[in-house]
Amino acid sequence: MPQNPVVRLIAAVAVLLAVVAVLLLYTPLGRQLWPGENAGAALVGGPFHLTDQNGRARSDADFRGQYLLIFFGYSNCPDTCPTTLQTVTMVMAQLGPDAAKVTPIFITIDPERDTLGVLKAFAANFTPRLVALGGSPEEIAAAAKAYRIYYKKVGDGADYSMDHTALVYLMGPDGRYLGHFPVEAKADDIVKDLRQRF
Repeated sequence: MPQNPVVRLIAAVAVLLAVVAVLLLYTPLGRQLWPGENAGAALVGGPFHLTDQNGRARSDADFRGQYLLIFFGYSNCPDTCPTTLQTVTMVMAQLGPDAAKVTPIFITIDPERDTLGVLKAFAANFTPRLVALGGSPEEIAAAAKAYRIYYKKVGDGADYSMDHTALVYLMGPDGRYLGHFPVEAKADDIVKDLRQRF
């Protein structure tokens, strides 16, 4: 530790701020740091109001009682999105009868191209339990903000791509964040995690 008192103070404050940031984002469920509606839960997730691939209005409340595997992406994605959804499809197959306890959700971050018809055709490539959600740019932005998703249009013209956060979020039956899986996670590992929670 540096001997200069000012440098020591700055270093201590930096460490304290880092600890507080980690606690705010990743506090284990059930442990309260302060009173409030979301006390003790990571600050990921929240209400959304979108439309599914069949034209039905859906909100987060529709899925209470289910574990959710939520992934944000876009149908024109060349690799990460279809690969991740294929992994989710394998998870659902491996769960067998327990798959009824899980709803996989795909939320587009490209409402310009991902119309409901496009989402319906895209979702048909994966597990029949997949709920593909779209909406207005404002509705998508609100959902992405709730889940701390970064996304940005890259390029011009019809062949633009989208940079975006690529995580599969696991939400509990009460709507609370339980954790997340990186896109390289194996289906076996996700199934193992889920079975420990049932």
